[in-house]
This record gives sequence, structure tokens and C-alpha cells, in this order.
Amino acid sequence: MYQKILVSLALNHGYSMKALELARGLKAEGGEIIAVHAFEPVHTSVSLFVDDELVKKARDSSEDELRKRIGDADDVQIKLLTGTAGSMVTAYAKEVGVDCIILGSHKPGLKDFFLGSTAARIMRYAPCSVHVLRID
Repeated sequence: MYQKILVSLALNHGYSMKALELARGLKAEGGEIIAVHAFEPVHTSVSLFVDDELVKKARDSSEDELRKRIGDADDVQIKLLTGTAGSMVTAYAKEVGVDCIILGSHKPGLKDFFLGSTAARIMRYAPCSVHVLRID
């Protein structure tokens, strides 16, 4: 059983409920669950051509979608991170003392063997146990 579980959610996949159910099953009595999503801002070279207000709207939209995914689950805190998912999730996990990360991962394709997937990066650098849900 884990005291502090971080559930990393990619908002373009539908595994949120499954991940939260797993977190509830692994949570120790009195433990907490934090659902996070990493909002990746536009690349620096592109940012010159993108209006700041548009980026703010996209970030707000991501936060709204994260809240929607969690719904009325009062046992789950939410946190929107800004930056690349692989590095931000592990940094935040270290910062708040998480002892388990739950995340989803697609079946790896050829590009993942050369670049490495977000799930692989998180597993490689996580300061704690990692549970990976295979998503199709």
C-alpha cells in the first residue's frame, strides 16, 4: 500500500477511470491521490508566431479537461504541470514525496525504440515505484 500516489494522465487517452480505480486499490488508509497532466507549451522557435493569449487558452482548456476527467472525485487532488511530461512528472514526484506513479503507455512503435516513450522516461528516472497500464 502506498501513502502518496501520483496518477499521470494524458488527456488524449481514455484510461483515466481505470488508473484512478487502480490508485484507490493501492492507496493505504489515510493516503492521497494526485492526478497530474503535463501541459507542453509550444517549442521556443514556434512561440514567436503564437499569441500568448492562445497559449493561455490552451493551458486553461487542459486544466478544464483534467478536472472533467476527475469529475466529482473528492478523494483526488489535481495538478497541471508545465513542461515535458517525462521530466515534469518525475520532478514533481520527487518534490512532493510520491511513493508510486501510475501511468498509461501505448504499445511501443519503432520510433519509441529510437526516441524513448514518455512512460520509459518516467520509469527510468522515477524516485519511486511505477505501475504502467497498457492502453491500446
